[in-house]
Amino acid sequence: MTKKEKKKDINVQIEEVLEKLRPYLNSDGGDIEFIKFEDGVVFVKLLGACGNCPHRNDTIKGSVFAALKAEIPEVTDIINVEL
Repeated sequence: MTKKEKKKDINVQIEEVLEKLRPYLNSDGGDIEFIKFEDGVVFVKLLGACGNCPHRNDTIKGSVFAALKAEIPEVTDIINVEL
């Protein structure tokens, strides 16, 4: 597997993990968008109610990061991109 194929495979894995979490975010009026994976860091954007929630950092660093790290060892950090 080439480096490019491995990166694509990781992107697919990230999307699959986020899909598992999406119903929980949706139930609170929010959502999550995968931006990119670079050098072990997952870049996401919280949307809707989650984007403005005072607990968004807990959601990102706790729940989302923990779920990603548990399934994808290459993930070393997560950043919520506020565009």
